[in-house]
Amino acid sequence: MAVNFFGLSERSSSLSTPHTSRSLLQVIIIFSVMSLIILSLSRLGLSLWQADRVSDAQGWGYIFIQGLRVDFASVCWLWGIAALGTVVFSGEHLVGRAWVMILRVWLTLGLWVIIFLEASSPSFIAEYGFRPNRLYVEYLVYPKEVLSMLWAGRKAELILSGLITIGSLWGGWWFSGKLTQRICYPKWYWRPVVAVMVIAITILGARSSLGHRPLNPSLVAFSDDPLINSLVLNSSFSLIFAIKQMGNEQDASKVYGKLPYDKVIDIVRRESGRPLSAFTSADIPSLSFNQASYSGKPKNLVIILQESLGARFVGSLGGLPLTPNIDELSQQGWFFENLYATGTRSVRGIEAVTTGFTPTPARAVVKLGKSQTGFFTIADLLKQHGYTTQFIYGGESHFDNMRSFFLGNGFSDIVDQGDYKDPAFIASWGVSDEDLLFRADEEFSRMHKEGKPFFSLVFSSSNHDPYEFPDDRIELYEQPQYTMHNAVKYADYALGEFFKKAKKSTYWKDTLFLIIADHDSRVGGAALVPVSRFRIPGLILGDGIDMKRDPRIVSQIDMAPTLVSLLGISDNYPMLGRDLTKEPDSWPGRAMMQYNQNFGLLEGDKMTILQPELPPESVMYDFATEKMTPTTLDETQAEAALGWALWGSLAYNKMLYRTANTEAKPTLSDITTTEKATEVSR
Repeated sequence: MAVNFFGLSERSSSLSTPHTSRSLLQVIIIFSVMSLIILSLSRLGLSLWQADRVSDAQGWGYIFIQGLRVDFASVCWLWGIAALGTVVFSGEHLVGRAWVMILRVWLTLGLWVIIFLEASSPSFIAEYGFRPNRLYVEYLVYPKEVLSMLWAGRKAELILSGLITIGSLWGGWWFSGKLTQRICYPKWYWRPVVAVMVIAITILGARSSLGHRPLNPSLVAFSDDPLINSLVLNSSFSLIFAIKQMGNEQDASKVYGKLPYDKVIDIVRRESGRPLSAFTSADIPSLSFNQASYSGKPKNLVIILQESLGARFVGSLGGLPLTPNIDELSQQGWFFENLYATGTRSVRGIEAVTTGFTPTPARAVVKLGKSQTGFFTIADLLKQHGYTTQFIYGGESHFDNMRSFFLGNGFSDIVDQGDYKDPAFIASWGVSDEDLLFRADEEFSRMHKEGKPFFSLVFSSSNHDPYEFPDDRIELYEQPQYTMHNAVKYADYALGEFFKKAKKSTYWKDTLFLIIADHDSRVGGAALVPVSRFRIPGLILGDGIDMKRDPRIVSQIDMAPTLVSLLGISDNYPMLGRDLTKEPDSWPGRAMMQYNQNFGLLEGDKMTILQPELPPESVMYDFATEKMTPTTLDETQAEAALGWALWGSLAYNKMLYRTANTEAKPTLSDITTTEKATEVSR
């Protein structure tokens, strides 16, 4: 007997039995309920894994109640249009039969996406501290490097992902086929009624709010622990929301609040520590003249950017005993004890160290369109002063768009993996750090013989998952060989071997060296901004650099202005970081940190944190215990934090971060945009 729901008419099938007939809407409902169960079970598993942090946040009930709300909204987004299409197109005709196949594909792929993203969440959380976000997508742009890394270090996870993909696709297709063997269709006069019901449920369910704004991560955030807030979401919702934000990156400044254009400029000029008289341009508001602290023969500059080297791995910073060579070198130069990265990705570190640019909630400028030419870098500045400029990397320089950005902004020469002849060791991310630094020594000797000053950025890669490096170089810290701690120790070994050569070279006395990390490894923690995981080593070495342990709080954006000053370059540039050669020892310092969508400004032991669509919060930070204590909002610091946070997006969008010698090339949107304000819709 056929089911008669809203006057449903039954499609006959010799393969079916009467009691299995159902409407296509019922099939969608079954898949939706199944998805809700899968998402809830995944959330339960992740919450049990992080039980201590969930308990600390008192979030057991909230996570699951609000999580179900997010899951229902996700299902409405995923299959609401499919349900409406079913009402419109289903029937006993060619279009109807085609729609059944389309619907089966839709349901199968949707189920696979849900299962696959939830299954991959534990690994992503272990690496980054929250559910899949924009980084998940950005890495997909480089399948060769990523697949090579996964195969070398995560074979089991890669194989499991393949099995999950095959199983969920086959299972979804089989189950959808079984459910659609005997189908009932609504009669024509009921279809408008059902369509209105589907539209209403889809819109209300997807928005999950009667307020001005639809459901978003901020609406269900309740804890100061970013991971706990992300557990309320599901990974599909988290990822799609991140992709949507990536599509609106030119409006990325509109997440924290609003300030007039002139106010933003006043704040960043004041906070830069420069007198107002130093600023030399109305068109390029951060452009200022900076007198060098050194005068004499121009020095060469070498920046060695160490991959994922957090302070917790550096013995001389109170970390693990993994860096004997850096520890020894720290006694020979200017060593920063409280240096903080601006972000958690290599491109963010490159952005800060080579351009002095402040972090934003958008991607780093290395990867953005408007900054591929005409964007200030110290390479461009030094090139104008007669320097040869170079980037040396052990992997493929196109990764993370580095090659395009560097060649478009002052770097004349690039050495990458294809330029190494007979390297001693090739890992997933390129040649070993030994090969890299051996080649760097050759390049420095060659350029020094040419008689021109040179600037070289050397970027290591051995301390990157899957942590591959040559055998028999170090005494392993732990077993097995390819672990993070052993890779740190190997990277330090390679660095030590390089400096043994460099000190005997002809270029040593004429060269200034900066050893600095791009970021820490696997940044995460139960804080809105995990400050301790942004702390990194920084050491300036060279002839004439006195031994000094500097306890001031400083940022990666302070390194470039300081280096330019030590090189003896007096000039106009748009960098707003501090020249640390001119700051008194009593200066408490400041650092800014971008942690996913949260921005933190640390001054002394007080930090103000900005979050999307939420009011700012001030906390006191205890450096000894690494704990944060909420305190009364510091209005002055909150305004400064907002100014810094808005400046980066403003400078990028209006192409203000350049020198007077660089002509801005406005786009159509720049020409038609006349409003000089950086705003956020609340």
